[in-house]
Parts: sequence; structure tokens; C-alpha cells
Amino acid sequence: MPLASYAVQLFGTVQNAVIPLAIVFLLLRYTDLRRQAAEAQVDELLTNAIPRPIVARLRRGERRIAERYAETTVLFADIVGFTRWAQRTAPERVVELLDDLFSAFDARAERHGLEKIKTIGDAYMAVAGAPLAREDHAAASLAMARDMIEAVADLRERSGVPIEVRIGLASGSVVGGVIGQRRLLFDLWGDTVNVASRMESSGQPGRIQVAESTRALLEGRAEFEPRTSDVKGLGVLNTYLVR
Repeated sequence: MPLASYAVQLFGTVQNAVIPLAIVFLLLRYTDLRRQAAEAQVDELLTNAIPRPIVARLRRGERRIAERYAETTVLFADIVGFTRWAQRTAPERVVELLDDLFSAFDARAERHGLEKIKTIGDAYMAVAGAPLAREDHAAASLAMARDMIEAVADLRERSGVPIEVRIGLASGSVVGGVIGQRRLLFDLWGDTVNVASRMESSGQPGRIQVAESTRALLEGRAEFEPRTSDVKGLGVLNTYLVR
């Protein structure tokens, strides 16, 4: 058998080398794209539970994240009448309504630049001024609170469910950090958090109650009805209902 020409031998050699390399390249590229997609999905899941600036710090390898945020306004909201309605309603309907409502709250938090911290049952907690500082944290929180009242009124009209929302605001410093290993949570602690929670629980349905610390920051931006409230754990406080 005559020997193959040099050109044919060269073509065969190149073919034997290029095709496997091309296959390896395509497999590596596919693997890289899958990795990028997985990382994007993980980032999306993290940012749904933890603020983006905190996610960035975790990705840089920080293990213990704890900060004091000097100027914040904390918002607590509770759905009045929800528990009584839920006890006599099918579970699917309960979850559907609460998901609709909290999704509406989430959209308003994004619109006004607040950071959702967590939900506990039918209670909703958010903050302005942490983890990113902003000078108008009290005004932004009040704007969101007003929008939340409108969202509840809209849902009440559409669904016929007799619910109201009670909202409390307090301003001041808080400590924020990430806790947990398996289910990470960015949370807040401090007197400001406690006062905001008490402003909600001692408030009135369909109204926004603010602490003195928030009222001082909102001077000229809203009208208030002064009142005194015997607040559990804090004694008698001067508080204010937003008109």
C-alpha cells in the first residue's frame, strides 16, 4: 500500500488534535456557563433574604458581620383582624392573601428604598438607613407606611376581607448583623427596635404611630396628634399619631 502523502498525514494529525480539543473546550465552556448560572441563582436567593451590601461582604469571606447604624428609622406593621379571619378560612386562601399583601409591601419597600428585615406571622419589619445610610430615613419610612395603609385598603376592597394595618415607627441607632449558619438572617437589635415594635402594638388600626424620635425628624413634613401611651416595658411615653 502506498504511503499517504504528507498533506494527508498532516490533515489527519491536525484533525485528531483539533477535534478532541474543541470538544474539551465546549465542555469547559458549558460547565462554566452552568457555574455562572448557579452562582446567579445563589445570589438571587441570598439577596431575597439578606441585603445586597451584606451579601457582597459575605462573598468576600467575612464571617462575622456586625455594625452599629447611627441614624435609622425602624418600621413595624401588623395586620389587625387577620388572625381571627385566618382561623375560619381555608389554609390556601390564608396563604394566598398574606402572600399578596406582603408582596405589595415588598414592592413598596423597594420603591421607597427601605430594607425588609423579616416577617413574623402577619407582622412585617423594615428599616431605612441600614445597611446603607440615608439622611431622609424618617421621611422614607413615613412614605412607605402611608403606602402600606393604601395597599391594605385596596386589598380589603378587592377581597372583602375585613383587615386593617397598624404601623409603628421609631428612629435612632441600631445594631445590625448576620446570624445563623444554615439559614442566614440579617437582623436588628436595640432600643430603637423595641420602641418601634411598641409603637405598633400600642397604636390604632389604620393609623401610623411614631415615637418622639421620629416626630422630631418629621417636623414640617406631617401633622400629628399627640397622645400618651402606657407602653409595655417602657412606661408612659409621649407618642404621636400621624394625621
